Amino acid sequence: MGTVSFKKIMVATDGSICSRLAANNGIELARLSAGMVYAVYVVSTDYFSSMAVDLDWERMREALKKEGNQAVNYIKGVGEMEGVHVEPVLLEGHPADELIRYAEEEGMDIVIMGTLGKTGLDRLLLGSVAENVVRNSKVPVMVVKEKCRS
Repeated sequence: MGTVSFKKIMVATDGSICSRLAANNGIELARLSAGMVYAVYVVSTDYFSSMAVDLDWERMREALKKEGNQAVNYIKGVGEMEGVHVEPVLLEGHPADELIRYAEEEGMDIVIMGTLGKTGLDRLLLGSVAENVVRNSKVPVMVVKEKCRS
C-alpha cells in the first residue's frame, strides 16, 4: 500500500464556529504533513436568485464578500500562529458545486469542512452543503461534526 500525502488541504468555511473547529483540524493536519491549507469561502449566489428584484444586490454581494474575507483571514491568522501557510480563496456560486469544482480542478488531497449536524425538517429546508460535497466529490472529504452553535 502506498502512503497518503496531504500537501494540498482545502478547508471549506462559512465563518461559523463549526467551520472554525474544522479549520483547526485542517491546520493541524497541514502542520503534521508539511502541507498547505487553502481556506475557501463561497459567496452564495443562491441568495441573489431568491431575493426580491428591488434589493440592492451589489451591496448584498459586497457584504457577503466581506464576511467571506473575514472567514478566510481568520483561518490564515490561525495558520500563521501554527507555522502553516494558508491561501485565502473566495469563490462565487452554489456553495457545494463550487467547493467540489475547486477541489477537483486544483488537485486537492483532501477537503475538510464542518457541519451543524441538522436533521429532519431543518436539513430538508436548508439543505446540507457538507452532505452534498461528501456525496459528489471525487476528492476525499473529512467532515468535522462538533456540538457547536453557529
